[in-house]
Amino acid sequence: MSNNGEVEQSQSQNQNQRWLPKRIILVRHGESMGNKDEGIYGVLPDHSIPLSPQGIQQAKQAGILIRELLDHDSKWKWKVYIYVSPYERTRSTLREIGRAFPKSKVIGAREECRVREQDFGNFQDSKKMKQLKEIRNKFGRFFYRFPEGESGADVYDRVSSKFLVLNEEVSTGEGEEVNLVIVSHGLAIRIFLMRWFRWTVEQFEVLKNPKNCEFRVMQLGGRGEYSLAIHHDDEKLKAWGLSAEMIADQKLRAWGPPPQKRCEQKEKEEEEEEEEKCLWFDAFFYPPLPQQEETTTTTTTTTTGEHQHQHQHQNQPS
Repeated sequence: MSNNGEVEQSQSQNQNQRWLPKRIILVRHGESMGNKDEGIYGVLPDHSIPLSPQGIQQAKQAGILIRELLDHDSKWKWKVYIYVSPYERTRSTLREIGRAFPKSKVIGAREECRVREQDFGNFQDSKKMKQLKEIRNKFGRFFYRFPEGESGADVYDRVSSKFLVLNEEVSTGEGEEVNLVIVSHGLAIRIFLMRWFRWTVEQFEVLKNPKNCEFRVMQLGGRGEYSLAIHHDDEKLKAWGLSAEMIADQKLRAWGPPPQKRCEQKEKEEEEEEEEKCLWFDAFFYPPLPQQEETTTTTTTTTTGEHQHQHQHQNQPS
């Protein structure tokens, strides 16, 4: 085998040996001084606002809870890799969370600007911001862009760019159980989930913001897909704003369809393979014509065909 062939085979084997993190844990920062007094946004840049004393305690407790989750499930075989927003309140949150983790358990940590807070503008007057948020609610929380700031759609774009390199930066060896911890902000976490699970804008609009230092656990299921349903029950998911359909999808990602439905699903897939169907967006954006028009068209085509047949028959030699 040539050297090029050996290199290609080696690269292929390395790709096959890549393992995804067992969990992606999304943590919102602890209570900040801005959460207590919105007037502070007018005198301090958003990225410089620190945690409150209560926020520091919340972050310590979050670290303990995450550590308990990993210890209970993995019996000390786990490790963590951490991304953190470059804002002061997220850095401080990570600092307190990290006290719960032995140094030997942390295989890497880095700042990631793409999971930072939505930019609401520069220095923010509290009265003006209240008016702007009322306008946002009327316009749409996802598409409204704050003056000198970002829209939710802008955050979606930069979070999406993070997905392109996520698997390249974090991979685990066979037998290692790595958990990815992302310390970020409420809206960025909702956008992350929206992007990962391909939720619609309408589904995003009704999601509830995580509380300070509350975390969402995405865990790999038996089908090799991440799901919120493994760690969180239906009531919790419903309280976060997930609809019954979204919860059912999370369960499907975690465990697949119920046994009694697998045969039905297989039969349905076989039937669909034999049928020619229009693309879903054709049916969605271009509804079929009324049945009456379709019948008229069919009749006209049939009649025309009969005339052509008769004409050909008359012209045939005897």
